[in-house]
Amino acid sequence: MPEERVVATNRRAHHDYFILERLEAGIVLKGTEVKSLRAGRANLREAFARVENGEVFLYNLHISPWDYGNRWNHDPTRTRKLLLHKAEIRRLVGKTREKGKTLIPLRIYFNSRGRAKVELALAQGKKLWDKRESIARRDEAREIERRLKGRS
Repeated sequence: MPEERVVATNRRAHHDYFILERLEAGIVLKGTEVKSLRAGRANLREAFARVENGEVFLYNLHISPWDYGNRWNHDPTRTRKLLLHKAEIRRLVGKTREKGKTLIPLRIYFNSRGRAKVELALAQGKKLWDKRESIARRDEAREIERRLKGRS
């Protein structure tokens, strides 16, 4: 059985947000979107999710038009519905109403069954000083690792 294949990751998510919780969601796609995803043509940079009327929608996910899609091609940044259990959606409604909490996609991938999935994260935005602190901690760890490597 093949492993999951990652199509796109949101690399800035860990820099801009504290990741509080992760969950997997299915995504409703059109045929040309699936073909374009399989070709690895997606961008999560400005994407976010929102709960509306008991459903979760993904905004600003850019999936490039498929090269051979001609008139059946999709709108690259259309709003896409995410598939979650009702209990998960109810829990997310309460969590996202808290101040500063948001839903962001971390990655899009195809699972071992070939289904397109989105890894969503409940996140809280970092302030500028939090970002500086994270960078300082990372640089410090890198320096310690370099010195230990030089010793052996």
